Amino acid sequence: MGTDPDEDLVRRIGTGDPVAVRAMVARKLPRLLALATRMLGDPAEAEDVAQETFVRIWRHAAGWRRGQARFDSWIHRVALNLCYDRLRKRREWVTDDLPEQVDEAPLPDALPGDEENRVATALQRLAPRQREAIVLVYYQEMSNIEAAAVMQISVDALESLLARGRRSLQVMLTGDGSDD
Repeated sequence: MGTDPDEDLVRRIGTGDPVAVRAMVARKLPRLLALATRMLGDPAEAEDVAQETFVRIWRHAAGWRRGQARFDSWIHRVALNLCYDRLRKRREWVTDDLPEQVDEAPLPDALPGDEENRVATALQRLAPRQREAIVLVYYQEMSNIEAAAVMQISVDALESLLARGRRSLQVMLTGDGSDD
């Protein structure tokens, strides 16, 4: 495995270098925010996930050693785990108070004609592992090998998730699963 482009920064963060911390945030924040926003569908929660990811980098930098995965893969795994924690908490939240009336009007971000919002809404409806695979490969621009390493699965399993995710998105966005 070649040299990890983040290795020097991580080493410097481990020694408490504030300049290295700022450089790491500048380098990684946009991608982590994009990842968490696409996984959670909520920019505020995405900011919380990104912040917690950087806290973990700061806490664990001194003990991090280059191994089989690059540092970038490690922080993506940390951010994804934090996203899954939040998604689990959403499912676990139970209330006895039901709304009196459901508002049937479409949400402003789900109005027809806004393709980006339609895709984002459909992405949120995918099974979480399919969404993770799609986000890593198509939005985070990772290779299949890198995305499989982050997800801790084989490349074949990743490709299967991608195929199922693409089919599901096609059905949601076009109403059918046929190839045009």
